[in-house]
Amino acid sequence: MTKVLVAPSLLASDPMRFGDEVKNVEAAGADWHHVDVMDGHFVPNLTYGLPFIQALKKLASIPLDVHIMVSNPDAVALDYVKAGADRLTFHVEAAIHAHRLAQSIRAAGAKVGLAANPGTPLESVFPLLEDVDSIMLMSVNPGYGGQHYIKQTAGRIKLLADKLKQYGLQNKVLIEVDGGINAETGAQVVAAGARVLVAGTFIFGATDRAVPIGQLHSLLP
Repeated sequence: MTKVLVAPSLLASDPMRFGDEVKNVEAAGADWHHVDVMDGHFVPNLTYGLPFIQALKKLASIPLDVHIMVSNPDAVALDYVKAGADRLTFHVEAAIHAHRLAQSIRAAGAKVGLAANPGTPLESVFPLLEDVDSIMLMSVNPGYGGQHYIKQTAGRIKLLADKLKQYGLQNKVLIEVDGGINAETGAQVVAAGARVLVAGTFIFGATDRAVPIGQLHSLLP
């Protein structure tokens, strides 16, 4: 893939104006809506549940990129697919049977994403590269929006990109990055091999959301 995809994180949007915020970033050129599901156990925050995904699916005109930061993904992942997730990303640290879960998500009709936290060895995702559509490398420790980008992330992206090339999967598996993304850090991760950028504050903090989205889209591989 040569295009950089931009997924605004709804965690940074105005919760009292969700409908307007969704339509605003769609009109501004967003490729996906990024939805952070947090359970208060796997990460220290509590956010959206199934009713929110169901309501958002009825409103959205672009894919829902649902990222479940939960302690029991094996038990609940398919519920989020049924609720409307077009892409379902779960954490390798939390899954009991990651390979089985990836297969189940795909069989249910969604794209499969696998996430890894900053302190998680990349080797943990290598056995599943042929079974997923994207690998999300967290560039902050998950749980809160508005955090600062961890500078070591670019090196991890490069290692992952090299491994994908080794397996011949560079055109099949997208590298997605989530956390502290703006024009500067976005350029760093794209240069390292990322092709999907999740951005919250950078986009929703702007008066004209088309400006930051355009800046991220303009980053060339």
